[in-house]
Amino acid sequence: MPGHDGPTLIGSVQRAFRLLEAVSAHANGAPAKQLARETGLPLATAYHLLRTLVYDGYVRKLDDGVFVLGDRLQTLHTRGSWQTLLSRIRPTLAALRDEFGTATYLTFYEEGEIRVAEIVDGPRAPRVDLWVGFEDAGHATALGKSVLRELDDDSRQDYLSRHHLSDLTPRTITSAVELLRRLDTSPVAPAVTDLEEYSLGTVCVAVPVYSGNTLGSLGVSLPADRISRIEEIRARLLPTAGRVTRSLSLTI
Repeated sequence: MPGHDGPTLIGSVQRAFRLLEAVSAHANGAPAKQLARETGLPLATAYHLLRTLVYDGYVRKLDDGVFVLGDRLQTLHTRGSWQTLLSRIRPTLAALRDEFGTATYLTFYEEGEIRVAEIVDGPRAPRVDLWVGFEDAGHATALGKSVLRELDDDSRQDYLSRHHLSDLTPRTITSAVELLRRLDTSPVAPAVTDLEEYSLGTVCVAVPVYSGNTLGSLGVSLPADRISRIEEIRARLLPTAGRVTRSLSLTI
């Protein structure tokens, strides 16, 4: 048999993409017959692919029978834009990791939850074992506490009313009153620390960042026997957070 030097292509995928391109060319939508004609597809094939695309949310069929792009494509675009933004700041996070030999973390407060957006680690800078998700451990991590410190009183109370302050280690603060008191009197403000509150043997320091109006935090984790470096790391984190905020606030 003759050799195949070119890529292996899946025709149905190619045809679906051609249909999506055709749909996107019509701001007010187009009927299946027109889309089939423009893409050179048999009408039956066009109908079959359009039904599939509608089912998965990539295309919508309006009441008058025309097809327009679906919400899922907008979601993909938004995620792609977010990945582009993150790609701008990864070198900055990697530089921080390499300078201090610490894993570097970026989180954001989205839809009432503290979520990890990026972790930059390496063989010499391992990440902390995320044995409890950040959504359930905001009270015990420097990254989560940094976000809580910056929230207004109503948002803080809303978060705390929805999250149990579990004792993850003997050092974890489980009293909401005490947690808020310590946040408001952090000796390294605007930074906050986690002194083995999430994981024994690990300390963290974090500072606030923003992506537009979205609050987040930038922080690092390091072994507890290197706690003496926290002030040095804090001094470096603050200007780095400013650069991250500026990068994330740029439009794509």
